[in-house]
Amino acid sequence: MRPSTSRRSLTAAAVAVAVTAVLAAGPGTAVAGPPAPRAVQRTAPAEQVEVEVPGPEHGTVAGSGHVRVPAAGLDRPAPRLTGAAAEADGTVTKVIDNGPTADRLDVVVIGDGYTAGELARFHTEARAKWADLAAVEPYTTYRNLFNVWTVDAVSRESGVTGDPDRATVRDTALGSYFWCGDIERLLCVDQERVDAYAALAPEADLVLVLANSAKYGGAGYNEPSRTLGYAGIATASAGNEKSGQVAVHETGHSLGYLADEYFYPGTPGYERYTGQEPGEPNVSTLDAARLAERHAKWYRWLGEESPDGGTVGAYEGGGYYASGLYRPTDGSVMRHLGKPFNLPGVEAMIAGFYRHARPATALTPAGTTLTGDHAAAIDVPVLTGQDGHQLTVRWTLDGRELPQLAGRTEVRVAELGLRAADFRSHKLTVTVEDRTAAVRDPALAHTLRTSFDWRVRR
Repeated sequence: MRPSTSRRSLTAAAVAVAVTAVLAAGPGTAVAGPPAPRAVQRTAPAEQVEVEVPGPEHGTVAGSGHVRVPAAGLDRPAPRLTGAAAEADGTVTKVIDNGPTADRLDVVVIGDGYTAGELARFHTEARAKWADLAAVEPYTTYRNLFNVWTVDAVSRESGVTGDPDRATVRDTALGSYFWCGDIERLLCVDQERVDAYAALAPEADLVLVLANSAKYGGAGYNEPSRTLGYAGIATASAGNEKSGQVAVHETGHSLGYLADEYFYPGTPGYERYTGQEPGEPNVSTLDAARLAERHAKWYRWLGEESPDGGTVGAYEGGGYYASGLYRPTDGSVMRHLGKPFNLPGVEAMIAGFYRHARPATALTPAGTTLTGDHAAAIDVPVLTGQDGHQLTVRWTLDGRELPQLAGRTEVRVAELGLRAADFRSHKLTVTVEDRTAAVRDPALAHTLRTSFDWRVRR
C-alpha cells in the first residue's frame, strides 16, 4: 500500500556524502583496486545514487558508510531473450498472500543472474530470504501484514559480474555487479532495469534483488523511488547467509527511517559530531539525562532491557561519529549484523510497517448502505508474536460503542437492535487498532489503527 504521508529523505545523507572511499572499503583498509576498465564505463556523466556499503564479511559491523554510484550500473545493453526465456521473463507470482495490495506491505523479490532453467531455484531462494527476514522481530510478529511477490528476470548467463573475481563479466537482466565503486562486497544494479521489473508487480513497497551468487555482498538503495514510490532496494547474494542480514539492516533504513549506529573511531573528520539534532529516531546529540529531561527521542525506553542485549540508555558513538552522537543500545542490527533491533528500533519498524499496511481489510465495501440481513464484514490479520497480543476490534453505532460486539469481524444489521418504527439511516463504524506494548510514542500509536463506516437502516 502506498503511504499517505510524504516520504522523507535521509537526514544522514549530508553526513554520508562526505564518507570517503577509504571508509567505504572498511575502516583501516585501502581503497579496493583501480577503476573499472573504460569499456564498461559511461562516456557521459551519469545520474548518481547513494548506496550503503555493507560491513566487511569477516567482522560484525553492519556497514561501512555510503558512496555514490551510477544509477545505471555499468551501462551494458540489456540482454536480448528469445523463445522460452523471453516468454518466462517478467512472470509475476504472489508467493505470500495475506490480502489486498492496498492493505498490505508488498515486498517484491527480483532475481538476477538466473537463466530460464534456474527460475525454480530462484523461487526457492526468494522464499528462503523472506524467511530470514521474517525470523527477525518485529517482522516475526507482523508477518501477516506482508505480501511477497516474485518477478522473474531471466538472464542470458548464470551468475553475476564480479563473481568469482573482478575479471568475470556476466550478461544478466539487472546488470548486478560486485566491485561497485571499487569495493568488492558492494553489489550494485542498474536501477532503471530493476524498476522495469518492479513495476510489473502491484504497487511495490519494498524491493529485494537477489543475485545468483554465494559471494558475500549487498547494498542499500535507501532513497524512495521517485517514480514507483517504493521505500528502497536492498541487494543481497541469494546463496550467502550473512547477506540476508545485510537486507535486514537495510530495511531498518528504508522502512524504519533508522540511522546507522556504527561509527569510525580514530578516523579523521569523524572524531566528533557538532551538527544539529538528527531527524532519525535512534541517534541523538543528547545523553540519557537530557533525553529524560527533555522527553526526547527514545526517553520512554530508558532503563528497559533490550532484545539486542543490555539496557536502553545513551551510548556514545553512532551516525558514523565516535563522539557527539548517542545511540540507544550498544549493539543492535543497525550497528552489528546478526543482532536484533533494539527497543526503539522495533518501535520505529512497526510504525514503518503501518505506513504501508492497514490492520484490517473491509470485505463489505465501506460507505455502502446495509439493510436487514446484510452484514458488515472485515478481515483482521493474525499477529504471531510470543506475547500473544492481537489487534482489537471495536464497533460503534452513531458514535455509541457496542461492547457486546467487541472482537467480531462480521456484524449483521439485524443484530443492531434498531427499532421497528425507526426508518432513519444510522452510521455503523468499526475501528481496528494495534495496542502493542512495543510502541510507546502516542503519536506513533495513533497511526496503528484504521476505521470503516457503513450506513445502516432497517
